[in-house]
Amino acid sequence: MALQSVPCKVHLNITDTDRGVYEDLRITVARHPSETGQRLAARILAYALWYQERLAFGRGLSEVDEPALWHKSLDDRIEHWIEVGQPDAERLTWCSRRAERVSLLAYGNTRVWAGKVIPAVANLKNVNITALPQEPLDALANELGRTIEWGVMIADGVLYVSDADTQHEFVLEWLLGER
Repeated sequence: MALQSVPCKVHLNITDTDRGVYEDLRITVARHPSETGQRLAARILAYALWYQERLAFGRGLSEVDEPALWHKSLDDRIEHWIEVGQPDAERLTWCSRRAERVSLLAYGNTRVWAGKVIPAVANLKNVNITALPQEPLDALANELGRTIEWGVMIADGVLYVSDADTQHEFVLEWLLGER
């Protein structure tokens, strides 16, 4: 019998001074049984970073033809495809052909990965890649439960994530393109 996804209740208070977005959201995010805490945290951070009204979570790990997040137009065209992790150049190229814009929130040890992938996708004009620092992501992932309440403030390209007890600072490193 296959393991079922675990629903996580998320309350996000987003204050994005860079884009003028101020939202208080309650969403449910499905956590795949094989999904790490770092990937779940990265998906939620990507949601806050690129929040738009019709932004939705994809089926992700259970469906390889869908992104972690996507924003579709009213006529079902994919306007923004958002990945998390360290996909290969072939995956990013494939994604760039299916959407007007592709963004990647990379995490983990990105140095070797970036050395291989960035040169291979640098000619793709609709791909943007940013990297999360690992240390605050690890700390944030260790605190995850089935109920997540975060205040996310984005100012001058820095994400500040606070919960009831702590605050984490993520200085984003743009490897390709821009937000």
